[in-house]
Amino acid sequence: MRTRFALAALTAALVAGCGSPSTSAPALTVSPVDAAPAHAHEVTTLPQSSNAPCDREASLRPTPGNPLDGPTMRAITKRGELIVGVDQNTNLFGFHDPVTGDIDGFDIDVARELARDIFGDQDGIDRKIVDLKVVDASQREDALQTGLVDVVVRTYSITCDRKQKVAFSTTYFNAHQKILALKDSGIDSAAALSGKRVCAVDGTTSLPRVFELNRRPTVFGVSTWTDCLVMLQQGQVDAISTDDVILSGMADQDPKLQVVGESMGDEPYGVGVKKGNDDLVRFVNGVLDRMRADGTWERLYDKHLHSRGPSPGPPMPRYEDAP
Repeated sequence: MRTRFALAALTAALVAGCGSPSTSAPALTVSPVDAAPAHAHEVTTLPQSSNAPCDREASLRPTPGNPLDGPTMRAITKRGELIVGVDQNTNLFGFHDPVTGDIDGFDIDVARELARDIFGDQDGIDRKIVDLKVVDASQREDALQTGLVDVVVRTYSITCDRKQKVAFSTTYFNAHQKILALKDSGIDSAAALSGKRVCAVDGTTSLPRVFELNRRPTVFGVSTWTDCLVMLQQGQVDAISTDDVILSGMADQDPKLQVVGESMGDEPYGVGVKKGNDDLVRFVNGVLDRMRADGTWERLYDKHLHSRGPSPGPPMPRYEDAP
């Protein structure tokens, strides 16, 4: 009985409410906020550089005889897989393919070629004998020094400072630092960045070049180039500056953007290896020599980078030791 009475009372109240004038809640106006990517920060100081001179592109000559005959190579062969530090946020070089869901790109295929020369040509080579570990640009040295990965193939520019911490292969790709901006922004050179907001990734050589411009722009550091792209699209920065091939990959994703300016510096890419693992460095250089000679390098360029124009050809190696 009590339940029936309560339901009747509730129904009567609802009917009465329907006939009563309603009081509207006050309208709220909320401006949309485009949140900056996590860890985005203004760069006000740079890490100290040693400025130590070196022949940055010189590396160890490929191993004569059996390229797998060395302590590091034997350990990798026994383990049964090559562990490679890569990127997943850089279109054309290391990115998640939206169709397959796999990580793909020029660097990823270079990593697969390294594994192929260790373990042979196998089906599913990227899954069975290549362990791709995603590392941020700022983590590359640590990943090698701690043994988290055997090699890093991740648009890794060779510098004298970096060569004090890790070893490098010969150069397998030459890039040049430029600028990415909106087509109607009026930004067309490094000089035009004065008074602007510019994004670059922490731990890259791109960041100090922007920071050290005469009449320095406001510089923001982030974890990935995708973060920079988001900030540019949201109007939180006016430009991005890094290697032209990385910028081309971002411009391919947004027709409102264009790569501009003269080169702000050369960026020779090398495969990073833990310092002291000389047999692995020599092995990698042997694979790169094979890729130059048998047309593999050109095939990978045509597969991933043809939108940039005709191939410049693979960079020629330079060795620091005698034959």
